[in-house]
Amino acid sequence: MADARDTDRAVKGRLRLAVVLTAVIFIAELAGGYLTNSLALISDAMHVLMDVVALSLSLFAIYISALPPTETRTYGLHRVEVFVSFINGASLVVISLFIFYKSYMRFLDPPEVESTGMLVVAVVGLVVNVVVALWLHGFARTDLNVKSAFLHVIGDAAASVGVIAAAVVMSFTGFNAIDPLISAGIGLIILWGSTRVVLEASHILLEGVPRGIELNEVVEDIRSVEGVLGVHSLNIWGICHNIHALSAHVEIDGRYVDRQGAILRDINERLAERYHIFYTTLQVECSRCEEGAGVLRGMVHNNEHGFP
Repeated sequence: MADARDTDRAVKGRLRLAVVLTAVIFIAELAGGYLTNSLALISDAMHVLMDVVALSLSLFAIYISALPPTETRTYGLHRVEVFVSFINGASLVVISLFIFYKSYMRFLDPPEVESTGMLVVAVVGLVVNVVVALWLHGFARTDLNVKSAFLHVIGDAAASVGVIAAAVVMSFTGFNAIDPLISAGIGLIILWGSTRVVLEASHILLEGVPRGIELNEVVEDIRSVEGVLGVHSLNIWGICHNIHALSAHVEIDGRYVDRQGAILRDINERLAERYHIFYTTLQVECSRCEEGAGVLRGMVHNNEHGFP
């Protein structure tokens, strides 16, 4: 237990520092882009902004997941993370389209760019991204939330390499048109990443089946539990990107009526282990019970926060 708390503190500490450093790079690249007249640097700053938000959301998710549910927020505040992701992704789609427009206008008439200053800022940005990636790498292996932030940082490091290449080319050849070309490439990266964020957030907000979960596989897993005859009225949805919920009617064999508690526990353990489903509502039905037994109803809430 102590090890888990130590790991949690370490992750929070590294994410906090990563947010601060990445935010500093965002400001530096944005200011540097305006001072050197480099659209590529400004575009990379927008890409860094994605990292700032991704890292902040990862840190936010750690804190928000520890808050208990309330009488008006029975699932807690996990959906806040999804909502913020949606707003952020939508705004970055607009930014990427603006970058495409500016790239096109600059490509038609490439302006002078102060390539030396552009190179210095881009190199500093690359170094910081590499450092942040190294900090997060160990935790990214076991934490899906941190892994997402880690991949964002790696993507930005790649974009910084593109900006550095553009600065070097301009320094030696004077080919200023490469600045808007690199900008358009970074814009494509931003558009691809932000579109994925919008689609994933929309999927969760519309209560779609979480990615990576196949309904038929879940049904077969539940039916494989001894005493279970069938499953129907199955619903699976996401609370946030890594916490899922399920409701279903489970039909059990009349000979196993006395073991329905054990059956439900077995089902819940499988759902949590294999599908990361921690919120379950299972209604037990017995269609082959003796006459007069009727329908057995067993509502089971496997709530990790312990809210009644």
